[in-house]
Order: sequence, then structure tokens, then C-alpha cells
Amino acid sequence: MAVASEGATIICNHCDRAVPSSNIDLHSAHCFRNLEKCKVCGDMVPKKYAKEHYSDTHAPVACSLCSETMEREILAVHKGENCPQRIVTCEFCEFPLPAIDLAEHQEVCGNRTELCHLCNKYIRLRERYNHEISCTGVPDNTVSSSRDARAAERGQGPQRRQPNEFSRKRLIFTIALTGIAVLLGSLFFGRKTEDNQVVH
Repeated sequence: MAVASEGATIICNHCDRAVPSSNIDLHSAHCFRNLEKCKVCGDMVPKKYAKEHYSDTHAPVACSLCSETMEREILAVHKGENCPQRIVTCEFCEFPLPAIDLAEHQEVCGNRTELCHLCNKYIRLRERYNHEISCTGVPDNTVSSSRDARAAERGQGPQRRQPNEFSRKRLIFTIALTGIAVLLGSLFFGRKTEDNQVVH
């Protein structure tokens, strides 16, 4: 037992606490018999609860999201910041998904376009923030949708059939087919009723 700076107290060799010198023998007997120093944190723990202290405080735990094993102290940080299965939201569409899938999702989602109602241009979602800062708000009437641009590029190719011509032919075909079906149906059902009347 080490003697403290004051003669009235002594430092216990087992728990490193200052104990009045008159009680050191009684304290030492109790301390050695009932307490144990935790090898991880150094706290004095009752011997009968030492295993419980270790399992509740220091035992490795598995993340409920990704099953990775780690020390209990870093579990909360892992789940909040590092776990690949933690749920995060896409900055473009605010869709919740696992962090491991975020980069691939945002690569596709950020390439979608939306019309800027100030300048009438289609802007990629990933470029929307910078565009909003630099947008002059002057409509650019020369800008057209990507669908119109592709149609203009195909202008040299064979002409497409006009929608009205296609609809008219389809309508005539549908009417003719319906008429034939009604005619066949009336002939077929007409014969059955005649056959049924002859039997009775």
C-alpha cells in the first residue's frame, strides 16, 4: 500500500482510491474480496457482476442493419454515418434508399431533366442549383425539347404516316370487323333458335 501525500489517507493498491489510514485494513479485505478492476475501462466492478458489466458495456455487438461486428461504443456512430445499409435520401427526388445504392441511383436520377419556367430550357437535376443561380430568366425560344430535336434530325429519313390517316384507317377496319361479327352472330344464333323451335 502506498502512502498518500497526507499522512491521514493511504491509496489502496487494488482500487487506487484514497482511504483513511485507520480503515485501510478493513477496506483492503473488502476490496480484494468483492471488487474487480475491468480490464477494458478500468472501473471497479463487483466480482459477481463482472461478466454482466463486460457484456453490457464492452462486448462486441452486431449492427442490426449490416451485421458487422464492432465495439458497442461505436455502434451509434456506425449506424448514423458509416453503415452501408443505413437509409439515406436522394438529393434529387428525396427517395429513401440504402446508402450503398445511393451513388448508382443519383447517377441516373441526376440526369433527369426538368423545364426551367424562367428561361424555358430543360435542365438536368444535377445542374439545377447552378442553373438557378445563373439563370437570367429570359426565355430562349430557340430551345426545343430533346424529342423535337431528334425529330428534326430524322427529318431526312422516310416520312412518318400522319396520325389522322392512321386513325381513319383503323376506325374503318374496326367498323367493318364489328359488322362482320354481328352478321355472323345473327346467322349463327338465328339457326340455333330455329333448331330449338323444331325440337319443341
